[in-house]
Amino acid sequence: MSGAEERITGLVGALRAHGVRIGTGETVDAALAVEALGFADRDLLREGLAATLLHGPGQRVVFDPVFDLYFPRGVGGPGTEQAGRDELRDRLAEALAADDRSLMARLAAEAVDGMGGYGSSPGSDGWSAYQTLDRLRPQTLLARVRADIRGRDGGAGFADRLLDDEIRRRIEAFRQLVAVEARRRVAERRGRDDIARRAVAPTADRVDFLYAGRDQLAELRRTVQPLARKLATRLAARRRRAARGTIDLRRTLRSSLSTGGVPMRPVLRRRRPARPELVLLCDVSGSVSGFSDFTMLLVQALHDQFSKIRVFAFVNRLDEVTGLLDHGRADPEGLGARIRAEATLTGWHGSSDYGVALGEFTERYGAAVGPRTTVFVLGDARTNLSDPNLPAIRELARSARRVYWLNPEPRAQWGTGDSAAPAYAELVEMHECRTARQLGALIGRLLPV
Repeated sequence: MSGAEERITGLVGALRAHGVRIGTGETVDAALAVEALGFADRDLLREGLAATLLHGPGQRVVFDPVFDLYFPRGVGGPGTEQAGRDELRDRLAEALAADDRSLMARLAAEAVDGMGGYGSSPGSDGWSAYQTLDRLRPQTLLARVRADIRGRDGGAGFADRLLDDEIRRRIEAFRQLVAVEARRRVAERRGRDDIARRAVAPTADRVDFLYAGRDQLAELRRTVQPLARKLATRLAARRRRAARGTIDLRRTLRSSLSTGGVPMRPVLRRRRPARPELVLLCDVSGSVSGFSDFTMLLVQALHDQFSKIRVFAFVNRLDEVTGLLDHGRADPEGLGARIRAEATLTGWHGSSDYGVALGEFTERYGAAVGPRTTVFVLGDARTNLSDPNLPAIRELARSARRVYWLNPEPRAQWGTGDSAAPAYAELVEMHECRTARQLGALIGRLLPV
């Protein structure tokens, strides 16, 4: 059982490294699940471990590839008897026509063995799913599989288009099996822990905003409302604690006379804090736009926590987009395009100009900032070698209650090239904010009560 225990602890450690919160009790439950379910039915074992270790379906995107590393279908590698390419394609076509997943898994292992190895050392230096699929070309089997299904049972009632879609789904499932098998072979050579850390895609909330793809940004937008509810609860609790106030020493001493001078019940000064105001200045140019769009949606979802929220977007011109953001709740994916289409954000060129945008804000909208206002500036502070207009940010810091700058670039890149981040950071508090996880933590900590 020591080998199973090692795999369970390795699986838990890899999941924790990807941000999945797993406690000791859940780890014990996972071990009990393995003992009860055994290893005969791998799919049943997968679901049992997922039920004991995960907190929601969104974590399956990390769990499934990590599980495949620590509980592989079999142990294999160089030296397995290699099937010829044509023979393998024939068997794969039969498996696809029958939708035989167990046979498809075996064929994926054989395909990686025969066509996926590369390198010059004994056996191979590594395993490539891309190379395997490029040589096997399973996508070219569609017509053949369609004919097999038609000849076998007439397509089971599928229309031609639906049947083709179903075959493509099976081919894609086989491609995923090849990718899993190649990853497992690499893990056998390099170590599962290293592959689990480097080769498994992170969850959307841990992907850098600057490198997030369209699908990852869409997934992030779907997390706005749950994250907003969590932050709203945290802010409300902070506000309740702040409303209790500090100890009123005079009234506490007076009330202690009835207990012989012992202050049994401290008397607190009651506070009646007004809800603060919030202003966002958002760079919506280039790759920074995904970061700004997500933050705008998150703050809009928290609108009940503030007396007033105003949002401004800029590239090299600045315009208020508060009204457009109200509609963003109904169509979050179209928010960025709508802002760029309906707001005046550029002048004679399309590059970011923080100096002009900040100066335009202080001149046109300076009255929006007062002693109750907290300002968030969202952007990478890259000025394209234009004047950063430090007096404008200095005036903003003087007028507002607090000014925070959230920068989606790694701190190590601040000040490189055309970045004016160090100069701005001397005047306002600047924070690295590369992922949605970091953003949620910062918003929860920095938002005023």
